[in-house]
Amino acid sequence: MSAPALPAALADNPRLDRWVNIWPDGKIAVSTGKVEIGQGVLTAMLQIAAEELDVSPSRIVLQSGDTSLTPSEGYTSGSLSIQYGGVALRMACAEVRLLFLEQAANALGAPLDSLAVHDGKIICRGEPTEHDYGSLAATVDLTAAATGRAKTKDAADYGVVGKSTQRIDLAAKLFGEPVFIHDMALDGMLHARVVRQPNRHASLKSVDEAAIIKSAKGAPLDIVRHGNFVALVSPDETVVETVAGTAPNHVVWDGVEPLSPQQEEARWLLQRPSIDRVIGTPEPVGPVHGLSRVEATYSRAHLAHASIAPSCGLAVCRDGKLQVWSHTQGVYPLRAALARTLKLDPASISVKHVQGPGCYGHNGADDAGADAAVIAFLMPGRPIRVRWRRDEEFGHEPVSPAMMVAVRALVDDDGRPADWTTEVWSGTHSTRPGRDGRLLAEEALPDPTPPAEPADVPDAAGGGGTRNADPLYDVPVKRIVHHLIPETPVRTSALRGLGAMPNVFAIESFIDELAERAGEDPVAYRLSILKDERARGVIEHVARMCDWQPGLPSATGTGRGIAFARYKNRAAYAAVVAEVEVDEEIRLLRAWCAADAGLVINPDGAINQLEGGLIQSASWVLKEQVRLEGHGISSRDWETYPVLRFSEVPEVAVELVNATADLPALGVGEATAGPTAAAIGNAVAHALGARLRDLPLTRDRIMAALLAE
Repeated sequence: MSAPALPAALADNPRLDRWVNIWPDGKIAVSTGKVEIGQGVLTAMLQIAAEELDVSPSRIVLQSGDTSLTPSEGYTSGSLSIQYGGVALRMACAEVRLLFLEQAANALGAPLDSLAVHDGKIICRGEPTEHDYGSLAATVDLTAAATGRAKTKDAADYGVVGKSTQRIDLAAKLFGEPVFIHDMALDGMLHARVVRQPNRHASLKSVDEAAIIKSAKGAPLDIVRHGNFVALVSPDETVVETVAGTAPNHVVWDGVEPLSPQQEEARWLLQRPSIDRVIGTPEPVGPVHGLSRVEATYSRAHLAHASIAPSCGLAVCRDGKLQVWSHTQGVYPLRAALARTLKLDPASISVKHVQGPGCYGHNGADDAGADAAVIAFLMPGRPIRVRWRRDEEFGHEPVSPAMMVAVRALVDDDGRPADWTTEVWSGTHSTRPGRDGRLLAEEALPDPTPPAEPADVPDAAGGGGTRNADPLYDVPVKRIVHHLIPETPVRTSALRGLGAMPNVFAIESFIDELAERAGEDPVAYRLSILKDERARGVIEHVARMCDWQPGLPSATGTGRGIAFARYKNRAAYAAVVAEVEVDEEIRLLRAWCAADAGLVINPDGAINQLEGGLIQSASWVLKEQVRLEGHGISSRDWETYPVLRFSEVPEVAVELVNATADLPALGVGEATAGPTAAAIGNAVAHALGARLRDLPLTRDRIMAALLAE
């Protein structure tokens, strides 16, 4: 019987010592390319490693996100960490365990099947031996390549996986230990701020350096210039922060492109050139006998990541080596982008992840790290720390693209869709460094690498604008029409769920509209066109959780709505019910969620992820929209970009369905964003007796919907 194929991460990093190293004292260094961004992934990875190595988690020293130490696993994104990264780590640890058992069998002259491991100690037929991982470490070659021949544990034998283990990263944070990148202090460190190009095509015309130096009021201040890159550097952070606030008044740019508020609305995309494609069969032209045409259009505005703290990066360049510390989601892609930016050999650059504010997507972390790296390269020998300002974070991070989604169906006499089209207009969701995008610093330096051709996340990776545009319902004929808008008014990239949230909002709102047209309950209607048993299971479960009652009257000011999706149609299933109260504004009172993620490594961690995604999505739906005016983004503080307040967080109940070790683990991190958005939209329609199809669901849109009735 042949060994199973290695998962991609293990095939790309086959040496076992990139994953596991045993120290003579019995401690075990376990490495993962995935990083902690607040989602608890390191705790889950620790559980996986402890399970397969048969050791107590306390014996493991976990290393993550370091180009000098850990395997290259791309980005921590897409709800892929457990579904794929965890599988690779599991197989690597199982093979290390097998190698040590084989070495012990040789040393003891005992059959392999008579041996086992108990907390790192080798036992033979249930009796202890003189061997353990530490004593055998010098005799086992972990530079060997993984083969996949080791059998991972049977689910019935799990003792660590599947249990709610305490998060390994929280205690230090709760008690104020310096664990965040913002807390780092290097000897001789200088603080820096960057004077930004107003937009991507602006070029530096003049800098009044004397006026900038004068604003420092005698404090030490250096101005670093290289092409369109301008940085302010000082040993005193207060000085450089103050000067950075006024320095733009002393810099003149050519090629500034003004923006208008009309460009912030998704409908602006309809006027733009696009790269078009059809996924599936062509759409029928003209009327189809026996079928009625139903259609509706939905939209979502640009969204910011709105991290609780602004981005930060540190770097030092010594002896031709560049060391960078960043809260990036991909240390290896950032290293590649820095090598391209500075025209260096990637081997001369080391990037280490240090935890920062969670972002769930491509925010300013990579750019802040690049700012520090460029300044450190231009000022060798001096450690550089760059912390973005709040207005800089809002104004210059990549944002999630605005999207328009039109849904059309040909419906039979029973009200069931026989033909379905999801048509999407969206900018790219993929400008991460190392993929299709350039760092802000790279764009500002002389002779930057030409930009890549406009592209979106490939369909094989779940798609970007097309993510979850294919409904899971049993419709005989379906297609997606994708209009990629290559030129958007502001830089766009990945944010939690990518296109899934607006696509699920559109699809699940439309399903509710079809149910209403057919005169049927939304839960019953969904179940009537859905055969997937796991999908049906979460819908039925969440209906029981909230005691769903069909036929409640609408337009009473209170309402309930349901929505469902399977993230990327390949990760976790989630169904959400929202209860709202509406007058001039919308108050989300309660939310229920049922999710099926198969094997769950840490149930408490998974529930936290689902709940967090639900609350973030609620904030997007009710509050958030990037504003454009003047030279760029004008929503640059918490007043102009409001988010859901703690006092507005609803009561939330989350339950896991089929959380069994007999099923593969499915990613949960982004599973609730789309269903939550649609559930709130459907609840608001129930409460008002009128449908709002554009996000966010603001007071003005409520009034417009009521006046249109």
